[in-house]
Amino acid sequence: AHRHRTSPLHTAPRVMSKNPNASNPSAFLKNVLGRPVVVKLNSGVDYRGVLACLDGFMNIAMEQTEEYHNGQLKAKYGDAFIRGNNVLYISTLKRKPA
Repeated sequence: AHRHRTSPLHTAPRVMSKNPNASNPSAFLKNVLGRPVVVKLNSGVDYRGVLACLDGFMNIAMEQTEEYHNGQLKAKYGDAFIRGNNVLYISTLKRKPA
């Protein structure tokens, strides 16, 4: 009997998002330029601010940047540059109304 083998890539369930850009990281990043984001580093530190620009290596320039450790504000910066190899993820940030 011939058994058909499938790779794990074909058997993994697909997670569908309501966000139409979820499957297109480039479009997501273009849409969040100039908007508030959270940048989580591999170290666990969060940077929250406005995404000014980024490149193909995920090097990130941010404005109005705040540094958080375990949810606690540790520092505020005007502009910040984060080297891409330190980035775990970038997420949109919902700002609280002032």
